[in-house]
Amino acid sequence: MEKKSSNQNERRNKRSLGTKKEQIAAEYLKSMGYLIVETNFRCRQGEIDIIARDGMYLVFVEVKYRTDSRTGEPEEAVTPAKRWTILKVARFYLYCHRLPETTGCRFDVVAIKGEEIRVIKDAFGVNGY
Repeated sequence: MEKKSSNQNERRNKRSLGTKKEQIAAEYLKSMGYLIVETNFRCRQGEIDIIARDGMYLVFVEVKYRTDSRTGEPEEAVTPAKRWTILKVARFYLYCHRLPETTGCRFDVVAIKGEEIRVIKDAFGVNGY
């Protein structure tokens, strides 16, 4: 029983840290001129951390955090499977908000390593998918 409680606390702590890093990412994006539209959009297909406007683009943003490079760079955690999930959720978002399929979309990654923040624009290379 004690082990289960420990796992639950660990998950809660990771989620809390993730929420803090997503807030930091949103503030950083705002400072770059992005307009935050929504955070933590969830549906059956998955979740998108931040949805924002950057000029003419609707930007779907994945936030990844690492304390250091021991386990790789943060953006390396955005696997092909994760990209596919984000694409599906983005399509669902467009559908739910009755946005036309011609809406200019972009997929960015905010990589946070320690105190360093990097924005990788068009990280999936599917600008306007």
